[in-house]
Order: sequence, then C-alpha cells, then structure tokens
Amino acid sequence: MTIHTKNINIEEVVKADIAHHFHPFTDHKSFHAGGGPRVITHGDGVWLWDGKGNKLLDGMAGLWCVNIGYGRKELAEVAYRQMQDLPYYNTFFKTTTLPATALAEKISSLLPKKFEHIFFTNSGSEGNDTIVRFVRHYWKVMGKPYRQHFIGRKRGYHGSTWVAANLGGMQGMHEQGGNLLPGFHHIQQPYWYDFGGDKAPEEFGLEAAQELDKKILELGPDNVAAFIGEPIQGAAGVLMPPKTYWPEIQRICRKYGILIISDEVICGFGRTGKWFGFETYGYEPDIVNMAKGLSSGYLPIGAIAFSKDLIKPFFDKGGEFYHGMTYDGHPVAAAVALKNIEILQDEKLVEKVAEIGPYFNKALASLQDHPIVGETRSVGLIGAIELTKNKAKRERFKESGRVGTICRDHCFNNGLIMRACWDTMVLAPPFCISKKEIDELVRLARLALDKTYADVKGEM
Repeated sequence: MTIHTKNINIEEVVKADIAHHFHPFTDHKSFHAGGGPRVITHGDGVWLWDGKGNKLLDGMAGLWCVNIGYGRKELAEVAYRQMQDLPYYNTFFKTTTLPATALAEKISSLLPKKFEHIFFTNSGSEGNDTIVRFVRHYWKVMGKPYRQHFIGRKRGYHGSTWVAANLGGMQGMHEQGGNLLPGFHHIQQPYWYDFGGDKAPEEFGLEAAQELDKKILELGPDNVAAFIGEPIQGAAGVLMPPKTYWPEIQRICRKYGILIISDEVICGFGRTGKWFGFETYGYEPDIVNMAKGLSSGYLPIGAIAFSKDLIKPFFDKGGEFYHGMTYDGHPVAAAVALKNIEILQDEKLVEKVAEIGPYFNKALASLQDHPIVGETRSVGLIGAIELTKNKAKRERFKESGRVGTICRDHCFNNGLIMRACWDTMVLAPPFCISKKEIDELVRLARLALDKTYADVKGEM
C-alpha cells in the first residue's frame, strides 16, 4: 500500500492544525494542552493509519458511517466520471440531474411501498431540520396548524444544527445553546441497564413507552405533531430498546394520530442486519431520515423518505415548499451513493451483517467476565460495553464519562478506535470486518479494559 504521507512533515501539519483548525465536539483546553490532533492519513478495509505510522482497527467505521470499509476505488472512479460529466447542478425550481433522480428511485425501492418520494439533504442534521419544517407545514395544509409539538427522548441525538439539537435530547448541547426552542419535548430513554431495575426487559419496554402517552396527554393530543426516535440510540450509548418498546410506541402514536419519524442516520443501510432499523424493531414510520451509510461516508449526502399520504396533500393543494439547500441531491454525491448501494447489494453486505452479527455478539459477550464490564449488547454490527463500578448493583463510577474517556484513550494508544459515550464504550465496525478481525477487536478491547481497570481499581 502507498503511504500517502511520504513527503509530508506531520509535525508541521499538527502545528498548522493547532493554529488554524477549530474542531467540532472537542475539548479545546485539553486538545491544546495535549499536543494537538491525531492525524489520520489513509485506510483500507477496517484499518486506518495515522501520521506516525500507527495501525488502528476502526471499531467505529469513522462516525458510524464507513459501512463498506475504506479504500473502495470504485467510489472514487464514479465520482471522477461524474465530475467530468456534470460536477454540479441544483435541484431547485423543477430541475434535476440523472444521479439525483436515479438515487431517489433506488432509495424508494429499498423501503416499504408507501415511501415513493425522497427529499435530499447533505447530512442527518439538515434532514431533521427539514423534517420539522415539513411536518409543521403538513399539519397547516391539513387544517391543523396547532399541531406544533415534537416529542423525542433524553439523550436522543438528531444532529447538531440549531433545530436538530432541540429535537434531540442532549442536555449539554441545550445548555450551550441557551433555552430550548418552544415546541420540543423529551421523555425518558428506554435504557434498561440504568433504569430497568429488577423488571424484565419486556416489562420495562412497555413501561418506558408509556412515558410517551403521558407526555402526549400533558401537551394535549391535538397539539402534538410527531414523535422522533432512533431505532437504537447510538450517541446515547447504543441503547437497544426491549422488543416490546417500539410496537407500543407505534400503538400510542396511531391512537392519537401522531406521526412517527424514524431517525435512521446510524441504523440505515444495513447496520442492524436489515436495510433499516425499523425493520429490525418491528414498527412502521411515516418519515425516515437517513445519511451516513447512504454513501458510506465517502461524500456528504442525506435523504428523507416521506410516506405518500404526507406528500399527497402537497400535490392536491399545490403551493411551494420554501426549503432547500444549495447542494441537495448533489450529482457527484448522488452518483457515489448509488455505487455504494450497488456494492451493498452485489456483495450482499447487509446479509453478511445479519450472518456475522451473532459472532460479534458472542465475541463481545466474552468480555463480561471482566471486573469493570457490567453488560455487553449488540445487534448486527453495532454494540456496547457498559463500564461499571459494581456489577451486581449496576453501579456507575463517579463523574460520569471520566472512566469511559480513560478507556477510550487506552484504546487509541493500543491500536483500537472505540468511542466512549459517558461510561459506555460503543462499537460499529465496517461491514467488511472478518471473524478474525472481530477477534482482534475484542483482544484489543480487553487490553484497554485491563489498563483502565488498573487505573480505577482503587475506587472499587
């Protein structure tokens, strides 16, 4: 493999980055005190290399997105050809391009038949901002402009743009942005490990879903526009709801005529072993938001699928939807996304996730004998490892997130990328991962856990 940094002075890159690059989701005080960034230079399959030549197993597929793995030249070739034909044109004002139309048709074919129309965005955040605009306007067109309120979940993550951050339930983001915008509400997340107590998961799932019913009645059923949720709450710590949860959520929403938005930015395009997470958890949304795996992260692109029942009033009553972004349906990004889906289909990678998922689950479960591991869980190729001070009591360490950060740093220093969400370690490797590489991932995870335990065992 060619080392792309052969003639690059990494130390100079680090200095320039410290001087000029303001990073997202970064503790800038520790960033500058700690010597600046880790420079990732190239990747192949499930592996990455940094500027110092260290080889890292990417247990997070970038940011939950590089589903087909690194180094797929086919996507670069498609982008090159499309750039030669048409590098850009917009989709405003009754205009389209060949890749945008083809991709809309392809995405629709992967979904239940009622999803005939696709709106393009550039990210999951933009998608959720778009959904809020669309849903409020939909209810206005339907003669119910008072349906303004959205209900999500605590620690739900729906993006970091202003509206999407309000739609989500990340307290830290709300605190930095000031008070919540009006019309956004959050209920308790279905987190059995933290809140289930002695209840069976199935019982807890029903109980957690009832929080939605209570909130709807509090707000007034006729005032609620929609409920939004990720099939699995990724950034919250890969919170997998009990099997009773989503069907009960659907029953409640249908009872009150409230729309269901499935945020598939992480779960979509095969992560759970099916094309979409709502298929895995057995519910039927009205709106589906997607991004990340749509292009496997090779280019920024997102999409929203709307049920035909929601689109029909726009056709019947006319009027312009005053919303859109310059790069919606960008022809190069759309062409790359089409090729990505072709690879997923031709190489049966979604089926592979379903087949290798039980092996991944069993491999993670082998860590449950570790002194600081309270639980492991996974579906398909997304999983979590709960760090605990007391396994029997499911007791947390003091200062939430401190021990997770310690473990994350040990992972990086020993050749594994595993993310910490508070004190839950989370994983979502590329779909091309082999059983041998899963074994190596778990070996490296245990090494990091051992080093973390050595750091904190005095507190136990």
